[in-house]
Amino acid sequence: MHLKHLLWIVSFIAYISGLAGARAEMPDAPYRDKSPEELLAMATRYEHGEGTRRDIDEAIRLYCRAARQGLGEAAYRLGWIYANGRGGQRNDTVAASWFSLSAESGDAHAERMLNLVAASPAEENRRCLLSSGEEFQPALQSVPDPDRALVESWVERLAPDYKLHKDLVLAVIETESAFNVRAHSPKNARGLMQLIPATAVRFGVRDIWDPLDNLRGGMAYLRWLLDYFDGDLSLALAGYNAGEKAVDRYRGIPPYPETRAYVRQVLRRYDRSRA
Repeated sequence: MHLKHLLWIVSFIAYISGLAGARAEMPDAPYRDKSPEELLAMATRYEHGEGTRRDIDEAIRLYCRAARQGLGEAAYRLGWIYANGRGGQRNDTVAASWFSLSAESGDAHAERMLNLVAASPAEENRRCLLSSGEEFQPALQSVPDPDRALVESWVERLAPDYKLHKDLVLAVIETESAFNVRAHSPKNARGLMQLIPATAVRFGVRDIWDPLDNLRGGMAYLRWLLDYFDGDLSLALAGYNAGEKAVDRYRGIPPYPETRAYVRQVLRRYDRSRA
């Protein structure tokens, strides 16, 4: 074999190894900018081997991403996979949790399947199990002093569970605490999302100073406000700052300079991040 041919083969092997390494280091990179509908379409192709290799685990990963972004059809597909054992062993408990989420979005098929599986739905069982039994994106682990990058990764993971855009949550955190997990206001608001103790209790926060618990509580409250004000973001933000009762009392954004400045600031940051 000629030396140049040997060198070419060595270079080619190194190139392929580099690609494999890059995939291993950045498994989510190709999917970060995909919409839930695009993820669903990709998952369907992997599940059935349409135009690509059949890969049930890759289908589960993609369905899971789409379902956690609020797409009911993806949640239904996950329920179907676990109810029929298509990704390994049958798991009615996990199936019921995904059918329940899909039914909440109005899927009548999911409602029927929920009545057929021999298990009751529970949010803690809403897991994405691969064929090996390993969990895709397992439970997050809190740390006492996370840096901004870690907080952002938590928000990216959790926001879809509350049907919130991650950039909106990040805009609220930036405005509330500037990502300072120890922020403590004169009004006794605490942590990343500046929860007051009563609000923390109201939304099931066990430790207001735990940054992950604080995030979950703040996102739960923001989701509740958006539902309460029929999706009106400005009113929801005003409620987050001044309380929903103040918004009700003034039938709109209260005439408090702090609240009005707060709403403008969050919306400006949110619009800038999306742009």
